[in-house]
Amino acid sequence: MNKLKGWFLISSLVIVSVLFLGFTNCSIKGTDPSEKQRLLSTVGTVLEEQHYSPKKIDDAFSKLIYKKFLEELDNDKNLFLQSDIKEFKQYETYLDDEIHGAEIKFVPAVNAVYNKRIPEVVVIYRDLLSHPFSFDIDETIQVETEKQTYCATVADRTERWRKKLKLLTLERYSDMLDAKEKNPKDTSYNKPDSVLEKDARAKVMKALDRVYDRIKAKYDDNERFNAYVNTITNMMDPHTDYFPPVEKRAFDEQMSGRFYGIGAQLQEQDGIIKIASLLTGGPAFKSNEFLVNDVIVKVAQGKDEPVDITGYDITDAVKLIRGNKGTEVRLTIKRQDGSVKVVSLIRDEIVQDESFARSAVVNENGKKVGYIYLPDFYADFDRPDGARCSEDVAKEIKKLQNENVSGIVIDLRFNGGGSLYEVIQMVELVIKGGPVVQVRDKEGKSSVPPYRSGALLYDGPLTVMVNEGSASASEIFAAAIQDYKRGIIIGSTSTYGKGTVQKNMPLGKRYDFFSDHSEFGAIKLTFQKFYRINGGSTQLKGVTSDIILPDAYDYLKIREKDNPAALPWDEISKAKFDKWESNIDINKVIADENNAVKANDAFKFIQSNTAWLAKKNDAPINLNLAKYKAEQKLVRLTVSQNQNLTKLKKEMDIHSMEADKDKFENNPDKSKGDRYKAWLKSLKTDIYIQQSVKVIEDMINSAKTTTSNQ
Repeated sequence: MNKLKGWFLISSLVIVSVLFLGFTNCSIKGTDPSEKQRLLSTVGTVLEEQHYSPKKIDDAFSKLIYKKFLEELDNDKNLFLQSDIKEFKQYETYLDDEIHGAEIKFVPAVNAVYNKRIPEVVVIYRDLLSHPFSFDIDETIQVETEKQTYCATVADRTERWRKKLKLLTLERYSDMLDAKEKNPKDTSYNKPDSVLEKDARAKVMKALDRVYDRIKAKYDDNERFNAYVNTITNMMDPHTDYFPPVEKRAFDEQMSGRFYGIGAQLQEQDGIIKIASLLTGGPAFKSNEFLVNDVIVKVAQGKDEPVDITGYDITDAVKLIRGNKGTEVRLTIKRQDGSVKVVSLIRDEIVQDESFARSAVVNENGKKVGYIYLPDFYADFDRPDGARCSEDVAKEIKKLQNENVSGIVIDLRFNGGGSLYEVIQMVELVIKGGPVVQVRDKEGKSSVPPYRSGALLYDGPLTVMVNEGSASASEIFAAAIQDYKRGIIIGSTSTYGKGTVQKNMPLGKRYDFFSDHSEFGAIKLTFQKFYRINGGSTQLKGVTSDIILPDAYDYLKIREKDNPAALPWDEISKAKFDKWESNIDINKVIADENNAVKANDAFKFIQSNTAWLAKKNDAPINLNLAKYKAEQKLVRLTVSQNQNLTKLKKEMDIHSMEADKDKFENNPDKSKGDRYKAWLKSLKTDIYIQQSVKVIEDMINSAKTTTSNQ
């Protein structure tokens, strides 16, 4: 184990040991606490004692939890009445007492009302959808939930549902009328308008029935309590999460790119889970019991009672089907011929290699540029040969070097982060050695994680693509490249803005160190904050691109700064580091390209269109058919224009590397091979990739000019 890896593992072990001590000492005076009380008290202790910057768990904190939890249960404010909220009000400043050991009353009280209101709204929407809507009346609906209040009466709630259902029906009815106009001979659309309106209501009914069937089947009192605990942790900061046992496993699977399942890709259609494809060599494939389009009706763990998954979405179904290696899962399947069969399978390892780093070669203007796509900073530390993104990226760089590329683009768009250890390893592939990031703990002590010297693998021109979805480890990587002046960051005005570090802390008396499974799941706790080597935090502000490319997401409220619970921005002292020495005039390239982007008509239109759409999104929607169609026509034209602007009319010359021919062209899993080829094709018309490649070309030309001037 090298020094760097040991640094991370030691900090993790210290946290786990503190947690178990806290859980063991959890108690309520005079009574033997229930499991939920023990869980809640333990969570409170962990948050107060271990969180990087804990908010005081008092009446003010209680009010925040109270408001947020009710919003999450009833975001559209069409379930609870004002009388319900008045009844709940008695608990508004009591929730901190619950966390500190008092009897849990709030969630049971909410559950009682929630379970009463759900059947009521089902009756409401089914009754309203049984009658035609009139779309020639001038009225609007405000869909911005922050501008709504809870309904005072049952009649008010019914009226809110009426407008909501009218909008949902109008959306479908308008689409049907458009299809009828475009396809006059199509019998599925060539119907009287009244029949189309009825069909539209039927579609809305079917969709809502699926939603509420799932609520009844899946979202029980225990699920709502789990959601309540997660609301509490999220109020400390947006990235402190509670994971029930199954959720914790799903998080681990995402980080490692490895899970234990049956090797089948699923699809959901009208509340039914079907087999979409089988992974060659997986348990389902080897069993010879499954066919594409088989419906999975029930799932059972070993000899346990099976769970009917009708109405489940794919995410929930997958959580039941996956499990520990070597365990049994029994699936009740229904074939297209109507026959039903129970199939027993033993779960085995499934590697999600499609979520790993991959590359391609771009031929533009006589130059070969390498392109590396990295969706996550993944790491599987549970075993020596587990997947590591830094090792995979190193392999991709070597393959690209064998292709004689003259520069490399690393695409971190929508890369939500991952392992801090891995991002440090990855930065070291492209710098000569030096600090990558600074970390500060809750006591205010700052440190620089250990780094290697002599790990440099690539020293050529480099650009890094980012956007609003690039977070955490992605921001560390981009910030280090920017601070060292090692390359050029290109993308949106700023990245996501997550500058905090989390560790998983298992909950419960029973913990299996071999499977990393615990009795009550885990907390993903914010316990440190990271800072750039220039001293500034990426928290809240993110990383500002060197070259800003307008995109469709810039005006959406999806960044860290849009979350009221987010921790603030601050800065610490700079670390000692030497900037990258290069014959490339990076400042000139950045200035020239920013000027070129500002003069680019496509990017100017994308920026103005996005601003208009964001403003339109907050405005009330007209429920008059003629006015709605006119407004939607403008919206569709604007969205379509943006989509067209981001796609090149002439495809770039992009191809897979010789070393990857089998993965793309001769993949034994045909569906996976087809997905790789589809991904490669999507790159060829991406204007943002083209712009990043152009920056590489400018860097190369700048180096030639600088060399000739010397």
